[in-house]
Amino acid sequence: MANRCKYRNSEVNLLGRLMRSEAVGEGRFGMKLVGNVVINRVVAKCLSFKNINTITQAIYQKNQFAGVSAKLFYGNATSVEKRLALDCIKYWRAYPAYAALFYQNPGNNKPCRKRFYGTYAGKFKKHCFYNADSNIKCKL
Repeated sequence: MANRCKYRNSEVNLLGRLMRSEAVGEGRFGMKLVGNVVINRVVAKCLSFKNINTITQAIYQKNQFAGVSAKLFYGNATSVEKRLALDCIKYWRAYPAYAALFYQNPGNNKPCRKRFYGTYAGKFKKHCFYNADSNIKCKL
């Protein structure tokens, strides 16, 4: 089975750190959903992701992930976080992030918006996931 995208070992660590900082409170499945979205952005050839070709570019794309400025982002990823990240890079995808390019945490006890840079795909714990609109072909 081919990897979903090319990667460097340093990017496995980077993705693991982002998954931790964005969704550690949502368990391993929630962290993998975040990783799923990041890899979708590397694979997608649409919207503002047309020129995103690496995990590093996806994670550091301006104004995309609040987690890059969180304390949890700093320090190395654990062996478990690296394994979760590598699963996403190699093959792992799941609903509601299967084809999602965006997600948000709307806040405590607040519902997901029907639209957030795309069409609502579903929710897991506190995160709402969004696919590109159906008329946009992203080749995911």
